[in-house]
Amino acid sequence: MLAIGNIVARAECDAQDRLTRADEPLAGLQTRCGGAVPGAIAVPELLDIVRKARSYGFRLARAITAFDGAELVTAWVEIQPLFGEDDSDEAGCCEIVVRNWQTTQVAVEDTAASDRRRTMIDRHLAELTARLDGAQRVLSVETDSPELAGVAAAMAGGLGKPWTDFVPPENFTQRQPLHWRLLDGARVCVAGSQRPWRVALVPQFQPGFDPTGFELLLVSDAPSAPLPTVHLPAEPLMRRSLVGQDLAPVLRQPIARIIANAETIRTRLAGPLPDAYAEYAGEIAGAGKLLLGLLEDLADLEVVESDNFDTIPDHIDLSEVARQGAGILNVRAQEKGIRVEAPHWTESLPAIAEFRRVLQIMLNLIGNAVRYSPEGSQVWIRLDSLDGRAYVTVADQGPGLALEDQERVFEKFERLGRSGDGGSGLGLYISRCLARAMGGDLTVESAPGQGARFILELPADREA
Repeated sequence: MLAIGNIVARAECDAQDRLTRADEPLAGLQTRCGGAVPGAIAVPELLDIVRKARSYGFRLARAITAFDGAELVTAWVEIQPLFGEDDSDEAGCCEIVVRNWQTTQVAVEDTAASDRRRTMIDRHLAELTARLDGAQRVLSVETDSPELAGVAAAMAGGLGKPWTDFVPPENFTQRQPLHWRLLDGARVCVAGSQRPWRVALVPQFQPGFDPTGFELLLVSDAPSAPLPTVHLPAEPLMRRSLVGQDLAPVLRQPIARIIANAETIRTRLAGPLPDAYAEYAGEIAGAGKLLLGLLEDLADLEVVESDNFDTIPDHIDLSEVARQGAGILNVRAQEKGIRVEAPHWTESLPAIAEFRRVLQIMLNLIGNAVRYSPEGSQVWIRLDSLDGRAYVTVADQGPGLALEDQERVFEKFERLGRSGDGGSGLGLYISRCLARAMGGDLTVESAPGQGARFILELPADREA
């Protein structure tokens, strides 16, 4: 076996994986990793190769990587098992030779980037999401958790009140709500739940001003209790939703935790690790996001295709919905250098539709525009009204659609030959079904190489 570099240090370990002696710099690394000499091997990759060499019964040589809290250490180690009598001092011991020792100063990730990644992880874990205004008053709330249904109903019935009226922070005696920075990450009391909960407040900033609103994420770091077994009648009187009622509630949280844990590893929030392992974690997170997205799409598909599906029309402002959709997807757009130009806060376009369903459509249209547009491009959201109809147009600078594809793109599971982009081919089909259920429509205008303009049409609010 080829030796790489001069010998830097020698060491020995016993049959219990205790480092019995070690030269510097290995001895120092052992100490900085929480161990001692003599003491149990504290460098994980070194411990692994020692155990393998002893198990195989022959000499092994590998490159190892370790992090001592300040530097990333890489070295070439050679492990030689010692073969003595079963009762001799050498039985199970190993000689360790270290070569090619290198250290790299690890740059600390800037706080803003770290905060963005933590917010992304919290969004995956959140079991309840609420939109707040600049005074932390509830504007809307969404949850799929049966455990939080009571809290969500109370918040929905108390729109305009501070969120702290519904999930009060623990160990705070001051009048609520406090400044949002004091409440971000606070532990809160959730009525009817035995799990610990915390809130994350994600501010929506305009340069030079205080936050204009917040996204509230309610997160528990403890898993939810298993759902009770439901015994169905032998002959159900109505069609049961398999995905939406049975699979989605059970699978959503564990998949979200897989994604969050993989993102924690990928972004090295838990500490440095080799690039290959970060890439593996990224693949796990990507597969989890694809699975979670498919689960949500299938659940929505069951809803819009059910015989009794209907929407709840209300007086809404399409300008506000568009701004919220753009704000939610702004981080994803920034990662590709794409600028999303949302309607100005002074613009207004009243309509009659269900706020939640319109936001769902906008997230799909803006998300598609960001996904399929080139880096450094722009996405526009425009408002218009004509003859009692309200229009929201999402335009991009992507590859565009041929005439024959402009109807196909709205078909169920249609992806126009694309692969590997994480889409299910259901988003536009569901969005058009939702638009038509609200008395509107969803269409597209495009040409190859000239981007696409998806147009959401809804009944205008004539009383506004």
